[in-house]
Amino acid sequence: MLKLSGIRVAYGQRVIFDKADFLVRPGDRIGLVGPNGAGKSTLFRVIAGEEKPDAGDIQMDPGTVIGYFSQETGEMAGRSALEEVLAGAGAVYEIGKKLEELEHRMGDPDAEPLSDAEMETYGELQGEFLHRDGYNLETRAEAVLTGLGIGPDRFHEPVEHFSGGWKMRIALARILTLEPDLLLMDEPTNHLDVESIVWLEEWLNAFKGDLVMTSHDRQFMTRLCKRTAEVASGDITTYSGDYDFYLREREIRREQLVATYQRQQAQFAKDEEFIAKFSARASHASLVQSRIKALEKIERVKLPPETKHMSVQFVSCPRSGDQVAVMTGLGKAWPKASGSAGSGTGNAGGLAGAGTAATADGDAGTQAESWHRAFSGISGIVSRGDRIALTGINGAGKSTLLKIIAGHAEPTEGTCVIGPSVKMGYFSQYSSDVLRPERTVYEEVAERLPTASVGAIKNILGAFQFSGDDSDKFVSVLSGGEKSRVMLACMLSQPVNFLVLDEPTNHLDIASREVLLEALARFEGTVMIVSHDRYFLSHLANRVFEIDRGNLAVYEGDYRYYLERTGRSL
Repeated sequence: MLKLSGIRVAYGQRVIFDKADFLVRPGDRIGLVGPNGAGKSTLFRVIAGEEKPDAGDIQMDPGTVIGYFSQETGEMAGRSALEEVLAGAGAVYEIGKKLEELEHRMGDPDAEPLSDAEMETYGELQGEFLHRDGYNLETRAEAVLTGLGIGPDRFHEPVEHFSGGWKMRIALARILTLEPDLLLMDEPTNHLDVESIVWLEEWLNAFKGDLVMTSHDRQFMTRLCKRTAEVASGDITTYSGDYDFYLREREIRREQLVATYQRQQAQFAKDEEFIAKFSARASHASLVQSRIKALEKIERVKLPPETKHMSVQFVSCPRSGDQVAVMTGLGKAWPKASGSAGSGTGNAGGLAGAGTAATADGDAGTQAESWHRAFSGISGIVSRGDRIALTGINGAGKSTLLKIIAGHAEPTEGTCVIGPSVKMGYFSQYSSDVLRPERTVYEEVAERLPTASVGAIKNILGAFQFSGDDSDKFVSVLSGGEKSRVMLACMLSQPVNFLVLDEPTNHLDIASREVLLEALARFEGTVMIVSHDRYFLSHLANRVFEIDRGNLAVYEGDYRYYLERTGRSL
């Protein structure tokens, strides 16, 4: 059990928590929600002991092991992926190393025999190791790595060879392998594909400890968390239900609070009118003073500030032709030296025109060794009004295919023809990399809309939650979610009728995702999207293109139809 009482955390004049309470009971599965910057990550750090509150009390059962997964991977170097995960097991790993050292001495005829005290220590360590299931530690670590998409062929690869996204998976595997008593998870689904998210959901459902997590994936959190805690306005408010229950109950509570506030304000008005009317009369002096004292003692009802939400409005654009994009025999390959399949192919599309050597006649064995092929022979038609979900395992080539369609990469074989009157808007998961750190949010959007007035640009920024001074923020200080909103503002403020979207929901909170989803559902043009948010895809897609082992399979139905046909679960 964990109990936080009267917690206060402040950074200068900015108060994050003020007399906040929080309780984690045995068996709890709690979803932590609240606007960005409200203090969710701060709460995790306080619970994990990484940050001390300015005031308040923290009570925890003795011996509780806490595992905390954050968005900071820290330094990873000098170990293989498997060794890095094993090292994260903490005391179990250290006990294993000590046992290994003692056993080595016991098996070495030239080594000094163990003393009675050392033999006693060995027995104690072995008992503790058995109690913590240490002999299955490596098996657990391998299973977790595999579930998160890092197969046996990469177990012994140095962590330095992995990209940032894959290092996040290794960091997550460290925490899961630890199997702590209390698991804290800050956005665990970031950088995971759908297959890995499904595996993680199953793992957490079988997890025996307590769980507190935050996630922008509504479906993931709703399925796992049976209680919800909202962090907002310096307080933590707990709801005894999942995210859907929280949304309904929060609205009911707010309506009740508004009604109470209005009744209190009406009573205050009456009392103040009485005081003003009779304050000059000596005969009513005692009554007036009594009313004044009563008013001073009443605790004022405060209404929390309205939560700001993104508001997406599409600029009108001309209708495109019936055939938006026609792909014929598309293939993409690049030299293995320039980018291996194992390291993730999301960036591979950037190697525009890797050359046609991959398809030229020649020694097939040499070609297979020196070239990596993402996909080949892809043919299909994107029709006007389609909302296509592009799916496939991580590394299948989804981002590469979108780049080819958007004209940001050249295929090594085949053609992709964009239809007449098509105005394309392309959002890459790496789009924020093109933002200039030294520019303000306003300057970035203004450059892309040279004919727009100051007022029009301010209105666009306001719709994407950059109102007032926020539009003067420098790009260098923006969070990942803020950068995504800037790029969406740049793209959606222009007249487009074909949206090519690669992970547009990354870094967006649940509320912003749902606003974007509603906007895309209203959009009169064509959409092709890659996303690992199953809720998002199941409410948007009317067709599914799946890249499977280098080939394209087309499902003429919505996302639920695709899952049923492929035997997957939503």
